[in-house]
Amino acid sequence: MLYGHRRVGRNGIDFLCLKFRTMVIDGDEVLASHFERNPAAREEWLASRKLRDDPRVTFIGNLLRRTSLDELPQLLNVLRGDMSLVGPRPIVHDEIVYYRDSYSYYTSLRPGLTGAWQTSGRSDTSYDERVAFDVDYAKNQSLSRDLHILLRTIPAVLMTRGSF
Repeated sequence: MLYGHRRVGRNGIDFLCLKFRTMVIDGDEVLASHFERNPAAREEWLASRKLRDDPRVTFIGNLLRRTSLDELPQLLNVLRGDMSLVGPRPIVHDEIVYYRDSYSYYTSLRPGLTGAWQTSGRSDTSYDERVAFDVDYAKNQSLSRDLHILLRTIPAVLMTRGSF
């Protein structure tokens, strides 16, 4: 089943980012309840916007996420012009705060299906490192770099490095 989630795109314009559904329907409530019972999980979330043991993710969803197959529908976003093959990962409005003075670099580009962060450890990196990857990419964008990132995406996906 396809799922669309509002994300921040180029020039700060929202778009509907498509994915295969990997979470339970009432995910926000499940997450809030989990944080009430597990303050350490809230700290993990605040540091990385990810959880190693996310109670919202279904069994099949976990498989789709580990293999990045949940993101295949984003090829439709690329065809529609909302996204690019290579660029920063699409963010939600709550994540803008993490970009601080670097937000203009993020919004200068279309979000990408893959990018420097995705091929450099994904969840094994901090959010500050993710922002640094996006800023560096925006400042040093080139066709050869895009090709290099696309080629590095294949082993990153196959090895599921940094995915959870």
